[in-house]
Amino acid sequence: MKRGQAIPYGCQFIDDSDVEVVTETLKSSFLTQGPRVEEFEEKLAAFCGSKYAVTFSSGTAALHGAYFVAGLGEGDSFVTTPNTFLATANAGIYVGATPLFGDVDSQTGNLTTDRINEEDLERASLVVPVHFGGQPVDLDSFEELATSHRLKVIEDGCHALGATYGKSKIGGCQYSDMTTFSFHPVKHITTGEGGAVTTNDFGYVEQLKEFRSHGVVKDPATQEENGSWTYEMRSLGFNYRMSDLQAALGITQLSKLRDFVERRQEIASCYDDAFAGHPDFETPPKIGGTTNAYHLYPIRLNDPSKRRTVYEYLRQKNILTQVHYIPVHTQPFYRERFTEETSLPLAEEYYARELSLPIFPNMTEEQLEYVVQTVLETFKNMKSY
Repeated sequence: MKRGQAIPYGCQFIDDSDVEVVTETLKSSFLTQGPRVEEFEEKLAAFCGSKYAVTFSSGTAALHGAYFVAGLGEGDSFVTTPNTFLATANAGIYVGATPLFGDVDSQTGNLTTDRINEEDLERASLVVPVHFGGQPVDLDSFEELATSHRLKVIEDGCHALGATYGKSKIGGCQYSDMTTFSFHPVKHITTGEGGAVTTNDFGYVEQLKEFRSHGVVKDPATQEENGSWTYEMRSLGFNYRMSDLQAALGITQLSKLRDFVERRQEIASCYDDAFAGHPDFETPPKIGGTTNAYHLYPIRLNDPSKRRTVYEYLRQKNILTQVHYIPVHTQPFYRERFTEETSLPLAEEYYARELSLPIFPNMTEEQLEYVVQTVLETFKNMKSY
């Protein structure tokens, strides 16, 4: 490892094959709405095991589109987790709905059905579990919850591309109406910025495509009658389209996804072995019947008061750890408008203890060894503080 080189908690892996396909697309006739987008959508759906995939300009845009076509609107409510990035909740507010938060499992940080308030379930029309860090939630329980309370389910799979639940890949939508993904550079594959929705319902596909493109529809029957240039704006949509440049990068990244996930799992296994039984922190649990895609490797400190010291010491050593996440319901915007009296003790405790260690596909063995040794030395040295 080069002297002074920082190790991020996550980053993209771009090689010559990625550069080559993007360069080819730059030289083609299409930069924005072209054949690469459709090709990427088909390959993403095939990987996830869903019938369809619709791409968007970001993971947030994908969430916004999914909420809209699920029928969420003014005066509605939806349930989600506080242990997520703001976009999961924000996108529901974009369509006029009110977010309601359930508490989380103290080990995985995932939303669980038995920690959602019954009154909130009666008010809600949608539930949005997040596969935090790449660890799938208990999808069977959410399917049962949806059936008993007549709820739609949208999985936020932005951390979990390549993870599995039972025999199904996350994104296959066997237990939900839709799943959303992000292709931000720290995620499993990148398109620079970008996102997607997978689903098995063709009705959603048509609405999602309309929503991402200004609400515009080009109807062959109308074009035949009025001219081939004719288009109709049938709803208020947005410019949320993915470009061909982004999709070209996504196609070549997707071809390497299995290797990316396997490398993340190898790194996690090394951490598990090195930190097993550590007296000062816990490692991510193993959940039977699932495979974790390890977008994050979150450790949980036994003594929350030591986290900032550990965080700052490791960063001084060029290990750029991160904290995931400040609970959404504690943010000023949410406290003032939605959840001033909300108390979610397990989510708040999880946040107080959490620290994410570096994990990314091109992390070298030298970098991995350095992180392990520095983490162990940090906690050993803290005994004398």
